[in-house]
Formats: sequence, C-alpha cells, structure tokens
Amino acid sequence: MPSPTAPPAAAAAERTVVQRVAGRARTAATDWLATERPLEIRLAHGPAGQRREQALSVTMRTPGHDPELVAGFLLGEGIIKTANDLLSSAHCADPRRPEERDNVIRAELAPGLALDLGRLERHFYTSSSCGVCGKTSIAAVRAVGYPVLPPDGPLLAAATIHALPARQRAAQAVFAQTGGLHAAALFAPDGELLLLREDVGRHNALDKVIGAALLAGQLPLHQHVVLVSGRASFELVQKAAVAGIAVLAAVGAPSSLAVEAADAFGLTLLGFVREERFNIYTHGHRITN
Repeated sequence: MPSPTAPPAAAAAERTVVQRVAGRARTAATDWLATERPLEIRLAHGPAGQRREQALSVTMRTPGHDPELVAGFLLGEGIIKTANDLLSSAHCADPRRPEERDNVIRAELAPGLALDLGRLERHFYTSSSCGVCGKTSIAAVRAVGYPVLPPDGPLLAAATIHALPARQRAAQAVFAQTGGLHAAALFAPDGELLLLREDVGRHNALDKVIGAALLAGQLPLHQHVVLVSGRASFELVQKAAVAGIAVLAAVGAPSSLAVEAADAFGLTLLGFVREERFNIYTHGHRITN
C-alpha cells in the first residue's frame, strides 16, 4: 500500500482518512487519493462573425494539462486533423460561474473547419448544465434513480475480503493465457464466487457482471460484494450503486470522486485489496473482524 507521503502535485491528489485493515487488525490512517473530476469540453466553431458554441462531451480525468487532453481527444475522434484546426483551448473563466473555472474548457476551432454535428450528437454525451463538478456528477446519478442501499448488511469478515483476490484470479481463464484482461467478480457474503467476467476494459467487465444479473432477474444485488481487478473510478462506483451493490472492492486505488460518490450513495468502498490487507474508505460498518 502506498505510504501517506506528500503527493507529487497538489491538484493531482487529495488526502483522506481511511481504516487500514491488516489481518484482523484495524487502525485509522491517512491516505492520498488520485484526484478525479469531470471535464466538460465545449466547441466554438463556425465562420468568423457567426461563431457557435456546443457542449461536446464530459470526460472524467485527473486535473492538469487539460488543453493537451482536449487536443488529443479531438484528434483521436477525428474532429481535428492538424494543430492548425485548433486555434486555442482554455478553461472558462466566467466570474458568474465559478464552478466552471477548472471543470469546463472551450476549444476554439478554425473558422473553416467543417463539423458533422449529427455525428457528434450521436456519439458523445453532452451536458446542458452551466457547469460541472463532483457534486453535479453525483447528483446526475441520483437523478436517473438507483436502488437505495440498505444501511445494514451484507456483513463481511475481514478474512473473507482477504480471500477474494485469489479466488478471482483462479477463475480468470483468459487472463491466465494472455495477462491482458481486467475482471469483475460477484461474490456472496461468505466469499463464494458466483460470477466472473473478463474484458480488456474495467468498465466493460463490470457491465457484463451487472448485465448477467439483470438478465437473470437478480437485481438489486444488495447482499453481494463485487471485486474489480483494477482501480475504482467514479464510473465503477456509479455502476455499482445503480445495480444496488452495497460493497465494492478493488485491487487498486480509488479516485477522490469515487470515494465522494461511495460516501454519498451509502456504499462500502474498499481499495488495495491484496496481500492480506485493504483500506476501508467509506461505510466500514459492513466489515467485521
């Protein structure tokens, strides 16, 4: 587990208080979380004197080098072809909308650049809000509705949590052949492996598990725990909450927004679940010794 030392950059990490479990012992400690925040990308386009602005996409990222992120995103999606197609990209600085200062960026496209607006509307999630932040992202999940997580149960022994990674790895047939896949595994409170899915994408693996439960008529998954093979991002917490999963465990680290969301949703979030250790970031009452 990483030691609670100073992060490399203040904007890229945030301090939090955790419960650190080693064996059956539980102690309070501090930890650093990689910062995760939404970035809304807006496009300014059209001929000189007839410029239009359009919200293109909201993407989760670690703040920093945002203009580079936007340039790479636009190139990768085929919206620009060369650097000359992008006149500038800068954060919005409307004093009436302070929430936008670091979370919304405006990309000025060259006046002669042709855009297929129909394709953009079909392929990207656009936001009509005047600004985005962690709180609005969490509110958006609540707006679509998700099962209210029970404040009690499932109760899981620390020893059960310790055993999950080995059981998950033993069931990863394709990973054993390739070493290149993520996994999401659904467990019963006693640690029995119920379902495992693999995919090159962390989000896809969890979607497959949740989709299988949905098609089998098993949602909400209030009495289950899910272990994901990578880190825990906001999107994974969101997916777990919508499926009614009360305990989400990750082999890797959670992001700052993942912790905020888990706390707001009443979800128990565990990180660094490996080598007989793990950190409890939110709602630790479901973990017993």
